[in-house]
Amino acid sequence: MKRRLAIVTCALVAGSLAESAAPAHRPPAPPAALAGVPVYLAIDLTAHQPLAGRDIDRVILPASMTKVMTVYLAFELIAQGKLTPDLHLVVSREAAATWNTRGTGMRLKAGERVSVDLLLRGITTISANDAAVVLAEGVAGSVPAWTAWMNAEARKLRMMRSHFATPNGWPDNGATRTTAADLARLGSALVERHPELYRRYFGKKALTWNGVTQQNHDPTVGVVTGADGIKTGHTRESGYSFLGTAAREGRRVIIVVAGAASEAQRAEAARALLEWGFAAWETRPLFPKGATVGQARVQGGTARSVDLVAPIGAGVAVPRGSNPLVTTTIRYRGPLVAPIAKGAEVAWLEVAVAGAPVAKVPLAAAVSINRAGPFDRLANGVAGLMP
Repeated sequence: MKRRLAIVTCALVAGSLAESAAPAHRPPAPPAALAGVPVYLAIDLTAHQPLAGRDIDRVILPASMTKVMTVYLAFELIAQGKLTPDLHLVVSREAAATWNTRGTGMRLKAGERVSVDLLLRGITTISANDAAVVLAEGVAGSVPAWTAWMNAEARKLRMMRSHFATPNGWPDNGATRTTAADLARLGSALVERHPELYRRYFGKKALTWNGVTQQNHDPTVGVVTGADGIKTGHTRESGYSFLGTAAREGRRVIIVVAGAASEAQRAEAARALLEWGFAAWETRPLFPKGATVGQARVQGGTARSVDLVAPIGAGVAVPRGSNPLVTTTIRYRGPLVAPIAKGAEVAWLEVAVAGAPVAKVPLAAAVSINRAGPFDRLANGVAGLMP
């Protein structure tokens, strides 16, 4: 049987107490501070809904934002029990010789034993180039082995336009590259998959090491209410960029600003875009985490269908003060083919609001469906003939 894109659509009003939808509102215009910024993106992470963007799939050089993938990989290894923050790594002679005076760093010395915890603090707070290399060498054995892991994680996150050739983003003639859309996907995974580690390491304003205090260059922490990261980036080739996020009153907005002409322009654009995400939009709840959203047909399994549940709670972002019609559409390549593992993401829910970009929410199988035996196939065949 040929698998086709299955579509199930329904409509609802975003305001649960509303009797009818108001006329469609025009989406709020992005702030004027973004006029000269070539690439930007804002996403309501609570609703998994893009709010505004420009050239989000354009290939850009991430510079030090590369370190976000290095930290994300370390978080994944910690979560899997394969790495601990209290593990001490030895600074290699090569790492010290190459990175002790190259760009921002902790000025680590050959033979020095440094904890993973301190290295992560150096990377996340002061963008330490040497700390990223020491972490890569110490955990994976070499920088190439570590970057191979980085690229494997990128594929898992569906960062299909990204490639990493360094752990720290030092210029490499464009071998390390990404897009605003991919960076936002990485930042979202960082926050959602590892909330405790994220709070532990990001959003700190300074780091003191060996009697030297260095400041975080994040333009939003301590300035924008609720801002807690994530990472700046700058090289002569890439311009001034920023991957950032803030949480406020139960909502989280994540932004990317890339290619700004100056540090001041980056700061103004990032602050304005975050504030706009909260001031111009509000999030309405649709259903909680674990809610059954619909069903999908199953082929060759012990059951003819499987319930689809939301691994995350879902909402919808609407222009503040509006009450638009919301259309939800379940999509999957169907029928699904057994076996299907419980929790496997097998479909997605598209949430469309008049005048706003479409949001996509993953849907997972509520239970496992085994491959059918001869008796099951006969029973399902008979059931399929019945009206």
